[in-house]
Order: sequence, then C-alpha cells, then structure tokens
Amino acid sequence: MDTKALIAAYYDAFNAGRTDEMLGYLHDEVEHHVNEGGVRRGKAAFAEFNAHMTRSYHENLTDMVIFANEAGDRAAAEFVVNGTYLANDEGLPEARGQTYVLPAGAFFAIRDGKIARVTTYYNLAEWMRQVSA
Repeated sequence: MDTKALIAAYYDAFNAGRTDEMLGYLHDEVEHHVNEGGVRRGKAAFAEFNAHMTRSYHENLTDMVIFANEAGDRAAAEFVVNGTYLANDEGLPEARGQTYVLPAGAFFAIRDGKIARVTTYYNLAEWMRQVSA
C-alpha cells in the first residue's frame, strides 16, 4: 500500500470507530506526539490513548487532504474535526455534550510500510472556547 493509501486507511478506520484496525497500520515502535502533550511510545500506549479518547469524545474527520513526499517516508494530512465532547477529560471544561468544529493536521513518518510517527496539531484554545461557550 502506498503512503497516501496507508494514511487514508488509518483515517477511514478512525472515522468508523475501528481503533483496533488503526493499530494494524502502526509500526510496533510508533511514536505518538499528542497536541499539547507528551510522546507516547508503542502500540500499547497508542491503544490506551484511543480508549481514553473514545470515552471522552466522538469525532468525525472531514475535508481530508493527504500529502506525501516522493520517497513515501513522510506524509501530512489536513482535515476538519467535527466532534462531540462526551465525558469529562481531566484538566478540561466539564463535558455536557458540546459540539465543536476545528481545523487540524497531522504529520507522519513511515517505516517498513507502517506509520512510525504521528504528530497531531489543532488549536486547543479554540477548542476550549467552543466547549466553554
């Protein structure tokens, strides 16, 4: 599978709520750089993060545009996050089913045909404004 198809499959699984399938697209030594957070290393840490996110948020990504370099070892995706804040997340406002729409993006490193790094960015201050309104 080429790099663009790999990233598209990863996000198709995300949108369908198939987080176990997402793990299949990841390198065993994946690094997950979370917006405003630390680095999670390995599939187990990624799976824990996904379980937490699934409890607290329901998100669907739209307007997806995927870019990849010629070598296929680096990629980026730009998209819009359409979400609902389902359950309280520590240090954030109280969840009351608020909806939000945010532009976001991610950067990827690809190794051995798998995603070896995911770095996600979005405007946390704008998310806070939307869920606090």
